Amino acid sequence: MANWTSIASFATAGGTLVLAVATFSAVRSSNRSARIAEESLLTAMRPLLVPSLSDDPVHKVLWHDRHTARVSGGRAIFEEEGGVIYLAMGLRNLGTGIALLHGWHPMPDQAFEDRPHAQAEEFRRLTIDLYIPAGGNGYWEAAVRDPDDPVRPDFMTVLTKRQPFTIDLLYGDQQGGQRTISRYTVLPAGDDGWYGQVGRHWNLDRPDPR
Repeated sequence: MANWTSIASFATAGGTLVLAVATFSAVRSSNRSARIAEESLLTAMRPLLVPSLSDDPVHKVLWHDRHTARVSGGRAIFEEEGGVIYLAMGLRNLGTGIALLHGWHPMPDQAFEDRPHAQAEEFRRLTIDLYIPAGGNGYWEAAVRDPDDPVRPDFMTVLTKRQPFTIDLLYGDQQGGQRTISRYTVLPAGDDGWYGQVGRHWNLDRPDPR
């Protein structure tokens, strides 16, 4: 005669196992859907900065000491006045999210060299927040004011000899995430001006494409 108690126990255990498997599958599916949704959201917020185009609008750049300059599309500012070295560069955001610039890392003694980027904490922080809209253009600006700044001698050399140099920019989305480092080379133009070109991008908060 069948042991209905044992049969009932096995049936209950089997049902519990099936329910556990179904729950596990549902949780995995839910987590996967959440990750996909999060990635889609981040993609919609992701900025990517390159030099502005030659036909982009001219931007008036104002430093806190009231020094001013106008940076045209695709151009850069590199000049010295009153012991202060002023730098600026026209930028265009190819990404789908607003770009918030965080800092810069100067390498006046380098140009066209394939070297690793500095760590984020080594970047010089900007004194103001600079935003560039998605699909729009704007600029980056900075200055070297300290007479004892270690980059000053090399900057003065490349300025006098009109040699190319490297600037790394650190930026992210409007919430401060998705940090990216983009490397630019600033080169002398034929009309005594300067222009910028981008060489490489690094992702800091997600897998790097390389």
